[in-house]
Amino acid sequence: MATGQLFSRTTQALFYNYKQLPIQRMLDFDFLCGMFFFFFGFVFIEEGRNSIINLFIAVFIGRELPSVAGIINPGAEGFQKLFFGQEEIAIPVHSTVEAACAAHPTADVFINFASFRSAAASSMAALKQPTVRVVAIIAEGVPEADAKQLIAYARANNKARTMMRCYLNCNERKVVIGPATVGGIQAGAFKIGDTAGTIDNIIACKLYRPGSVGFVSKSVSIHSIAPLSLLTCLSIKPEVSFGHYTYVLSLSSYSPLLYVKGSENNASFPMQGGMSNELYNTIARVTDGIYEGIAIGGDVFPGSTLSDHVLRFNNIPQVKMIVVLGELGGRDEYSLVEALKQGKVSKPVVAWVSGTCARLFKSEVQFGHAGAKSGGEMESAQAKNQALKDAGAVVPTSYEAFETAIKETFGKLVEEGKISSVKEFTPPQIPEDLNIAIKSGKVRAPTHIISTISDDRGEEPCYAGVPMSSIVEQGYGVGDVISLLWFKRSLPRYCTHFIEICIMLCADHGPCVSGAHNTIVTARAGKDLVSSLVSGLLTIGPRFGGAIDDAARYFKDAYDRGLTPYEFVESMKKKGIRVPGIGHRIKRGDNRDKRVELLQLFARTHFPSVKYMEYAVQVETYTLSKANNLVLNVDGAIGSLFLDLLAGSGMFTKQEIDEIVGIGYLNGLFVLARSIGLIGHTFDQKRLKQPLYRHPWEDVLYSK
Repeated sequence: MATGQLFSRTTQALFYNYKQLPIQRMLDFDFLCGMFFFFFGFVFIEEGRNSIINLFIAVFIGRELPSVAGIINPGAEGFQKLFFGQEEIAIPVHSTVEAACAAHPTADVFINFASFRSAAASSMAALKQPTVRVVAIIAEGVPEADAKQLIAYARANNKARTMMRCYLNCNERKVVIGPATVGGIQAGAFKIGDTAGTIDNIIACKLYRPGSVGFVSKSVSIHSIAPLSLLTCLSIKPEVSFGHYTYVLSLSSYSPLLYVKGSENNASFPMQGGMSNELYNTIARVTDGIYEGIAIGGDVFPGSTLSDHVLRFNNIPQVKMIVVLGELGGRDEYSLVEALKQGKVSKPVVAWVSGTCARLFKSEVQFGHAGAKSGGEMESAQAKNQALKDAGAVVPTSYEAFETAIKETFGKLVEEGKISSVKEFTPPQIPEDLNIAIKSGKVRAPTHIISTISDDRGEEPCYAGVPMSSIVEQGYGVGDVISLLWFKRSLPRYCTHFIEICIMLCADHGPCVSGAHNTIVTARAGKDLVSSLVSGLLTIGPRFGGAIDDAARYFKDAYDRGLTPYEFVESMKKKGIRVPGIGHRIKRGDNRDKRVELLQLFARTHFPSVKYMEYAVQVETYTLSKANNLVLNVDGAIGSLFLDLLAGSGMFTKQEIDEIVGIGYLNGLFVLARSIGLIGHTFDQKRLKQPLYRHPWEDVLYSK
């Protein structure tokens, strides 16, 4: 890099505290700054006679490496996917500053997007790394004591406010930009975070290629830049157009606010970098553009000063003139005055200190940033402007004349032959993000998932169109939620009550059944809750709890076809199929399953029809004549009664009922219910601190 230069086309940064949009804007700027090189050639072709064909070849030359080498996100590691031009890339994520610097030794810029509470500690960690040259602190409101400690440490180690000595060779020294900075940019090479705003603004300001102007500012706000004439006009009428904005003045007893009409939410300035962007635009209109722009930050104690960067610009050959935008409050501009008086700056400087409107107010007023406040006479904008003018800077009479002063100074340099024309090129078009293109209606894209049961895009999630708040306010229960998410409709209360009874009755059946046994063994092996739960759930099938759907299918088919219980059972016997829902390992005809009796009692009391249940009871009567254990079990009871629920509610068509039974809804009810018990068994074993289970030898038949 050239003497005094902070950035280049090969500069890479470490980004602290992951923020997707600023990083993506940096990567898009990388792509935007590529250039097209054109080659001409001749080819001779023999086709009976010699021919000459001109070849025109365009080659796009961009950055080989993205400007963000790594991301530091405390407590997280891995990768973040972002776009680098047209390709998606994975940028490493590190949990500490030290780890990131070790992994990316060529990344010498540290961009700190931490909050004001943690910005100082992370910046100090970066300053202590030998590979880091530049630290940019974005946060506004960093405690002044912390800022002083950073500056003191940097000064002691030749890292920040030693630029008066190190500006001749910034490649060997460290520079702190900020706090409260929007960052900086080297046109056509590198930018920090959100500097210069959107891609459209960057193109409009011609920042995709280098110009001849070095620009440095405090992070001044429109509040303090507003000239006397603007505020005078605003005192007469409510809205005034000035520059590229329409302003609305609001005067309160505390401080004046200047709103920008038409901006997002009619926001009042400062928006970080608002005036930097305005000056980038101004400079692009009246000169060949920016070479480098820096916002030193609006806090009281910046890590580097206006004069530091002006002296640095003075030693960059590509910078032919310097533009400075200061701010009322503090005495930073006076160090630049001294440098000008001592002849340390040989290039023309056009300067303006904002805040001349402060004299309109009788008391001290805070303008935007912490450092921008009216105070003593020497800190006033008028005094600073006069001092800069006396020292040799070109200082206009008002902010309105600032653009003209820049234009005239640039024009003189062109006339003197000190500035040659910049080779213009059309920057490449940044591929538009799919989400943005879809929202704008430019493209349409197929979806990958269809969901009809819930929607979380609004203020609150909706279950089948019913807002979450309504579910709570109307006192809905678990059965109602199941009716919405499973059946996509609100079922009558007796239906949802029946669902809840099924869940309660099937929640557990002791530790000896296969599901509970598997869960207990897994929990005692030290596995986690989910592993223990799944171990038990995987036993659910045709022999354990998974016969509800089959019972419903076979009972429905037999009843709908008009088969007698005898015909149904005997036909199943001929096919070699056990009747689902019939038979139990423990229960007998004289010792019925209490769960079945409770379900039947509820259905006979509340259901409008129990035809399928009565058919299942008739089948049970026939099977009991064959064996005393061929009773209707809980699977058969739930299966037959759910058929009555679906048919009797009048809310389902025959096709919908067939689909519900075919998909496996009813087994889902058992899975949901039994999960409660399996989770309970897991907690029980862990609470009892039970050791690893080993089955006893005496309970195993070892056979040859």
